[in-house]
Amino acid sequence: MSAPDAAAVDDGPAGAHDSRVAAPPLVRRMAAFLYEGVLLFGVLGVTALVYGVLAHQTSGIEKRTGLIAVCFLVLGVYFIGLWTRAGQTLAMKTWHLRITAADGAPLAPYRALARYLAAYVWFLPPLALASALRLPSAWAIFGLVAGWIVLYALAALLHPRRQFWHDALCGTAIGTARPLAPLPQ
Repeated sequence: MSAPDAAAVDDGPAGAHDSRVAAPPLVRRMAAFLYEGVLLFGVLGVTALVYGVLAHQTSGIEKRTGLIAVCFLVLGVYFIGLWTRAGQTLAMKTWHLRITAADGAPLAPYRALARYLAAYVWFLPPLALASALRLPSAWAIFGLVAGWIVLYALAALLHPRRQFWHDALCGTAIGTARPLAPLPQ
């Protein structure tokens, strides 16, 4: 086990937690971020389909505000529910990551809600800028969002424990969650 993993959260006995959660490598956290996006593409696709049928939506522009609100709620239930229940989403489990309170304790619902809302910092600033600049193409908006995501992720390297800044704000931390025993061969 490497030095950063030694202080990281693991799947130890209930109630046992490290008082100082060390962040896993940024590359692993960003891989989980991308994988989460792939999974959520499906979740939001099904959500949009169900909403469209139930709301009798005949075009993507029609009843768009309601669709955005429903997607926001579905994502909230997904993240807050999984973070408080298991400390992990499927992508986090795949990449051996766990979200906890900054002291390593399980995440309380109010803290999970705060993190869910604060995590929109990944997308809202560049989207607001794109709107203010009235960018002409989807590619320009995509480039702005992608650039912001890279810069925001790299900003975690400035944090004393390498945590993302929205985690520092909310009193949460991402740590390593290794399996208790090796997989059978």
